Amino acid sequence: MSTHGAIIAGAGQAGCSAAVKLRNLGYDRPITLIGDEPHPPYQRPPLSKAYLLGDLPRERLFLRPEAYYREYQITLRLNEPVTGISAASRTIGCGTETLPYDHLILATGAAPRRLPGELGGRLPGTYTIRSMADIDAIAPEFEPGRRLVIAGGGYIGLEVAAVAAKLNLEVTLIEAAPRILQRVAAPETAAFFRELHRSNGVRILEDTQLARVTGSGRATGVELAGGEVIAADFVVFGIGVTPETSLAAKAGLAVENGICTDARGRSSDPHIWAAGDCASLPYRGSRIRLESVGNAIDQAEVIAANIAGIPTVYDPKPWFWSDQYDVKLQIAGLNAGYDSTVTRAAPDGGVSVWYYRENTLIAADAMNDPRAYMIAKRLIDAGKSASPDLMGDPGSDLRTLLKT
Repeated sequence: MSTHGAIIAGAGQAGCSAAVKLRNLGYDRPITLIGDEPHPPYQRPPLSKAYLLGDLPRERLFLRPEAYYREYQITLRLNEPVTGISAASRTIGCGTETLPYDHLILATGAAPRRLPGELGGRLPGTYTIRSMADIDAIAPEFEPGRRLVIAGGGYIGLEVAAVAAKLNLEVTLIEAAPRILQRVAAPETAAFFRELHRSNGVRILEDTQLARVTGSGRATGVELAGGEVIAADFVVFGIGVTPETSLAAKAGLAVENGICTDARGRSSDPHIWAAGDCASLPYRGSRIRLESVGNAIDQAEVIAANIAGIPTVYDPKPWFWSDQYDVKLQIAGLNAGYDSTVTRAAPDGGVSVWYYRENTLIAADAMNDPRAYMIAKRLIDAGKSASPDLMGDPGSDLRTLLKT
């Protein structure tokens, strides 16, 4: 019996979840968790919210105290990126060492995009929001009265705008698409957040191309495609992420918008698995990549079960959230391919947007409406629907839908 055990490349949410689940399932072989950051695994979602605001101390971000890893004999190797994989010999390079494995889990995450360096994307005073180091570097910039330009009107960009506005900065957000949240939400949800941000003093420019970041030794602003220059003390890029697949690709694994996995989380190599933001997975006849905490945990735990000898298939039940000002957005399901929406107001001031494809409920956005989110999630997870007419009737009681 081999004693090489499991190596996990990537010490984020997925990597930590896999290690913890393996031990909880009685896996008694060695487990090595390797990360390229100096910190033990931590939560990323609060980085752009409570941690950036200074409301959450660093230790509260950690998923487990460091003593946990010692107690459960999980070897933590931090600040040591994996340098290569030899699938043929089942070994990885880490620092100056070559480490053998029985199972390798790739949980390498994703890297934030920037403008190219020749367009000022690497100038001092430009930032991305992904790691604890990113937030530690950018936090001193958030002083009242300073000018911030945010490139990208997705959820990360909007969350940073909310923090900056709360701290009384002068905020301009630039979105290249015709509207904010173009890729991920309906016009009704986008309109809700556009008004929310504008009412808090954020200037939003949609359908606006960013040509370059201005400045030589440091960013001084941005130039738009039409030639207008917007002065800034610093710039944040919130223009999406790219899955970290280079290790997998160099090892000969199949890659398609992420490391290709099957329904058990296994890659094209039977001894290598992938979970979290770096992995693409089968979903209802297509292949998707889910950037969410819920997916990172669930996919990692399915992989752990399979490695521990418990055959398990992953059936994703997507959910997401975002906090902006005093609004909590909760999202159930995936709205890809929707052809109609219904907007519903809640009695206490919340609102929800329900997505349909051929009159079948596929997703919902709930803004300060936890009841709508809960009902939508339970319906979607159970493969049930609710008619658009019923949903659009403000007098209907959604709770009755759960009894059918």
